[in-house]
Amino acid sequence: MRKRIFDFSILRRLFIFVSPYRTRFFLSVGFAVFLAIIAPLRPYLIQLTINHGIKENGVGHFIAGAGGFIIEMTIIQMALLLIESLVRFYFSFSTSALGQSVVRDLRNTTFQKILHLNLSQFDKTPIGTLTTRTINDIESVNDIFSDGLIPIIADLLSILSVLVYMFIIDWKLSLICLIPFPFLILATYFFKESVNKSFIKVRNAVAKLNSFVQEHLTGISLIQAFAAEKREQDKFSEINREHKNANVKSILAYSIFFPLVELISACSIGLMVWWAARQSIALPEQEAQKVAGIITSFILCLNLLFRPLRVIADKFNVLQMGMIAGERVFKVLDNDDVTPDQTNTDVSHEQTNKFKGDVEFKHVWFSYQPNQYVLKDISFQVPSGKTFALVGNTGSGKTSIVSLINRLYTHQKGIIQIDGIPVQSYPIEQLRSNISVVLQDVFLFSGTLLDNITLRNPHITYEQVVNAAKMIDMHDFIMRLPGGYRYDVMERGATLSMGQRQLISFLRALLYNPSILILDEATSSVDSETESLIQNAIDKVIFGRTSIVIAHRLSTIRKADIILVLDKGEIKEMGSHEELLQKKGHYFDLYHSQFFAEGNPNI
Repeated sequence: MRKRIFDFSILRRLFIFVSPYRTRFFLSVGFAVFLAIIAPLRPYLIQLTINHGIKENGVGHFIAGAGGFIIEMTIIQMALLLIESLVRFYFSFSTSALGQSVVRDLRNTTFQKILHLNLSQFDKTPIGTLTTRTINDIESVNDIFSDGLIPIIADLLSILSVLVYMFIIDWKLSLICLIPFPFLILATYFFKESVNKSFIKVRNAVAKLNSFVQEHLTGISLIQAFAAEKREQDKFSEINREHKNANVKSILAYSIFFPLVELISACSIGLMVWWAARQSIALPEQEAQKVAGIITSFILCLNLLFRPLRVIADKFNVLQMGMIAGERVFKVLDNDDVTPDQTNTDVSHEQTNKFKGDVEFKHVWFSYQPNQYVLKDISFQVPSGKTFALVGNTGSGKTSIVSLINRLYTHQKGIIQIDGIPVQSYPIEQLRSNISVVLQDVFLFSGTLLDNITLRNPHITYEQVVNAAKMIDMHDFIMRLPGGYRYDVMERGATLSMGQRQLISFLRALLYNPSILILDEATSSVDSETESLIQNAIDKVIFGRTSIVIAHRLSTIRKADIILVLDKGEIKEMGSHEELLQKKGHYFDLYHSQFFAEGNPNI
C-alpha cells in the first residue's frame, strides 16, 4: 500500500513533542509568512525604479532628480535585502533548533521505552532494528522540521505570494509565463517518485551494510581462523555494489531534473519576452516605456518561483521519509509488552525497602511462546539466608526460574512470592535493587572499570569500591592495571579474561548489598585456579543472604542447603547433596557422569 505524504495521525503525535516548544514553532511559521509577504517586494521596487527613473519623452533620458530617486530606491532595496537575510537566517536556525529539540525528547522517550520492554521483545527483535529506530529513524524525524514541513510551507506561501503579485501587475503576461508550468509539475512528480524509490533502496542498502559490518567485525576471529576473508570480502562487495547502484540512480534523477528545470525556466522567460515585445509594439510610446520595468520585475519573479520549485520535490521526499521513520518510531512507543511497575499499591515503603529474602514458588507455569511451557507446576521455598542450588541438563529451565524472580519475564500461572508478598506487588526498582545477578557471560560497558563496578551509581563511593575489592582479594589485581580503578575497559571487556570479568561482577554484586543473590553458571567457563578465586569470592558474597545458584560444575554446590533437580521444566528431586546422592536418582546420575567424565569415577 502506498504511503501518504501527509499522515496527519503521525503529525498529530509528533506535535505532542512540539508542544513544549510551541513558541519556537509559531515563530518559525511567522518567519515563513513574513518571508512570503516580502518576496514580491524586491521585484516591485525594481519595476518602480525603472518606470519612474525613465523620462516620459524618451528612453534613456532621466528626469531632474531621478538620480536621487534611484539612490533612495537602491538604499531601500539593500535594507530590504539585509532584513530578508536576517529573517531567513533566524528562520533556518529556528526550524533546525526546533527539530533538534523534538529529536532529543523523542529519542529520550524511545530509549526509556526500550529500557522497560520485556526481555521477550529482545528475543524476537534484532538489536540492530531497535538501534536504527533510536538513531537513524529519529534523525529522519528531525528532517520533517528542518527540511520538510515548515520549509515546504514557507516555499508554498512564497510561490503563492509571487503569483498573486504577478497577476495583479499583468494577468495576461502571467498566464503566458505559466504555460510551461504543467511540464514542470509533471517533471517534478516523476523526479519525486524516482528519487523516493532510490532513497528507499539506499536506506535498505545502508542497513544491510551496517548489519554485515557489525556482525563480521564481532566475529572477525572466526573469519580469520577459517581463512574466510576472501569469501566474506566478496559478499561485502556485492552488498556495497547494491548501495552504489541505488545512489547512482538517485544521481541520475538529479542530473536530469535540474537541467530540465532550467530549460523550462528559460522557456517561461522567452515566452514572457516574446509576449511583452509583441504587446509593446501596439502600445503608445508612453505606455510602452513601462514594459521594461514589468519585464525586469517578471524575470525576478520567475526566479523566485523556480528556485523553490527546484527543491520542493526533494523536500516532499524528506517529509515522506520522515513520516515513515516517525511511524516506525511510534510502533516502538506503542509496544505495550512492558513489565508493569506495581500491581498492588497497598504494599508500603517499609515492606519494600529491604527484603529478608524468603523466596517461594507456588505451582508456577511459564512459557516464552504461548502454550509451550518450559516450566511446569514448579513449587519450592527458599528460607532467608539459605543457599539454594538449581541443577539439570541444558534446557531444563534453570535460567527461566531465576529470570522470573526479578521479573525479567512474567509467568503465566501460579504465584511467586518474596517475604510472603507476590513479586508483582513490589515496585520494579525496589524489587531489583534487592536482587543482584552474576551471569555466566559477564557484560562490561565501554568506560572505566570503576563505572562498570558501580554502574554509575552516585551513592557508591570510591572508598566503598576499594574496601569491597580488598574483601574478595581483587584490589591488588586492579591496581596492577594501567590506571587502576580508572582503567579504560574496552568494548565488552575484551582486554580482560573471563575470570577477571567474573570477579568484577562479584565485586559489583557485593557493593549493591542485595538481600537475594543469583549466580547463573558463574564458574562454568574458567580454569581451576580462577575457579578457586571465584569460589572464595562466592563464599564471601553469599554470606548472610539468600543465594540461588545455577552451577554447571556440581562440585561447587556441595555446601548448598537445598538442591533442586530439574528435567524438561519439571522438578525431579529436591534435598541436600547427601540426601540426593542416597536417593540414587537424577542427581546421582548427573553427579556420577560428571565426575566420571573428569577422570574421577569415585563419588
